[in-house]
Amino acid sequence: MNKLAVHVVGAGLAGLATAVRLAGGPREIVLHEAARQAGGRCRSFYDPALGLMIDNGNHLLLSGNHDARKFLTAIGSEDQLAGPPEAEFAFVDLATKERWRLRPNAGRLPWWIFSSLRRVPGTGPFDYIGLRRLLVPGKDAPVGTVMRCDGLLYERLWRPFFLAALNTEPAEASSRLAAAVVLETLARGGRACRPLVAAPGLSAAFIAPALDYLDKRGVTIRFDHRLRRIEFANGQAAALDFGDNTVQLDAADKVVLAVPPYAARGLVPGLQSPEDYRAIVNAHFKIAPPKNCPAILGIVNGTIEWLFAFPGRLAVTISDADRLLDVAREELAERIWAEVAEVTRIEKPLPPWQIIKEKRATFAATVAENARRPGTGTAYANLVLAGDWTATGLPATIEGAIRSGHRAADLIAASRLRQGAA
Repeated sequence: MNKLAVHVVGAGLAGLATAVRLAGGPREIVLHEAARQAGGRCRSFYDPALGLMIDNGNHLLLSGNHDARKFLTAIGSEDQLAGPPEAEFAFVDLATKERWRLRPNAGRLPWWIFSSLRRVPGTGPFDYIGLRRLLVPGKDAPVGTVMRCDGLLYERLWRPFFLAALNTEPAEASSRLAAAVVLETLARGGRACRPLVAAPGLSAAFIAPALDYLDKRGVTIRFDHRLRRIEFANGQAAALDFGDNTVQLDAADKVVLAVPPYAARGLVPGLQSPEDYRAIVNAHFKIAPPKNCPAILGIVNGTIEWLFAFPGRLAVTISDADRLLDVAREELAERIWAEVAEVTRIEKPLPPWQIIKEKRATFAATVAENARRPGTGTAYANLVLAGDWTATGLPATIEGAIRSGHRAADLIAASRLRQGAA
């Protein structure tokens, strides 16, 4: 008798998280990936123009991202995350040249807002009370209708914070998604919002250890294996057509579809999913960061938004970057470098650089698109979904992607328990 199987389609973080959660269990796990490598939008690669390994995107985790940290603990690589011992965020305002450090206290009671040395300069403690309206449960609405989206505190804290998490201009973004980010991090105190980055690179922290974990547990991994079509019969997925071969599914086999939303819509009849997207632009410069450069620096009133300092490299992230997609790469590199040089006080010409424009980096975190996100289960008994675009309650983040994979795995495990009880 053949061992019952789970076919995980897609080896991005959602698919990897699903496979890791199920590996070593009673089912055979087969991981299918259309590309020749795993990781999707969260991976590293060698860039010949720089002669360096770089990430295809700069991703910031917070210590309150528990699903992501559980995943890293499971695969043995949580020590690959680096960050300060306490919550601390350095900022600079390019308009006024002011610099400051935001330092939330560790506990839930936010006494830090009463300290001028910890809060945003130019703001008072009662300015922060306006966030309470956002956190009151209710109908999803644009953020701009439930809190002020102007003023010094908004420009210096709330806009950078929400823009980084939502990849959508905060005023037009979903209040539920914005509130979820606050409730899981900042509202829990500094212990939950300590910034963490994958210092050796995304692949070294998330991807290579996960693949090694799966390989040691007998998971079959098939790269360059694109799913062309799903055959359905009797209310469930009956076969997976990969073009060069077709996998026939037993009645009790399971399928986890962990592909981008636009790919999932082409495979599952009638599937509703987000259709509007937002871009992210990343820039990498081959130059040693100055000794006094913070590991992570937020920039206000500039084109650049976050600057990351890595050994031998400075990297920039710009969210909601559709406006920059048509800007010539050389012009964009010059513009970005001018700001990087200003905030780091580097008096050098443009060093070797690389620009990465990702047009469909995330779904637009608006009310309308959030409402289009499907749940984990589908209308087909043996088919479940995973991906940061599914209804995780979070925006499209690493935490959301991994959480979706954990939910898919748990749903499959629960269905097996129900079948066993029957």
